[in-house]
Amino acid sequence: MPALPPAPSIASLARQRPLALFLDFDGTLVDLAPTPDSIHVPGGLMDRLHDLSRQLDGRLALVSGRGIADLERHLGHITVAVSGSHGSDCRAADGSSIGEVPSGLSQAVLAEVADFAAARGFDLEDKPHGAALHFRANPSLEGEGEAFADALAAKHELDVKRGKCVIEFVGRGANKGAALRSFMDVDPFRGGVPVFVGDDITDEDGMLAATQMGGFGILVGDREPTCAKYGLASPAAVHHWLGL
Repeated sequence: MPALPPAPSIASLARQRPLALFLDFDGTLVDLAPTPDSIHVPGGLMDRLHDLSRQLDGRLALVSGRGIADLERHLGHITVAVSGSHGSDCRAADGSSIGEVPSGLSQAVLAEVADFAAARGFDLEDKPHGAALHFRANPSLEGEGEAFADALAAKHELDVKRGKCVIEFVGRGANKGAALRSFMDVDPFRGGVPVFVGDDITDEDGMLAATQMGGFGILVGDREPTCAKYGLASPAAVHHWLGL
């Protein structure tokens, strides 16, 4: 598959129609790390994202698999629109909820995931609306983790999200495409051209939704297949493109 062309500048895109920008976090705004807590977040990143949001008249949202509280541990108080836990929790820049907030996983499911993680050597990440099994430290666990995830999802009617050395459990219907659509239904995003920037498989839902709504996706890094129209090489390239 040939490399995707570089994304046009934000200025050129914004001259055509109002731009609505949706940004993944891990692997897009920050480099991936061996564990979720060991990422390096550039100083002042939230302030710079806030400034970019103002330039776009508020049409910027972070759309992450992390819970919002977890994002704030790394970014500080979030002052732009944000969606956490793969679309399970969408909030406007003022902190008000957008759409319906689904309940999290039951205690029985969380206990089952925790027992499996402890017994098999996965790193467990407990989220407000889900849970994740990380295996970056031991990629050979992937097959075993996927088999467990498929069985658990079928038993409890859950959705499974697979990413780079991570398997996540969320409620049915929670995905980054649903988050994008929720934002696009309300001001200030309504009427904008949606652009979703992300690196992982779970970001394809957001890119597809953006494409279906007249926008497009931008893939960070090298992965296929993808529905993205343009590409950026790395989080550093994303920062350059965004002017951060």
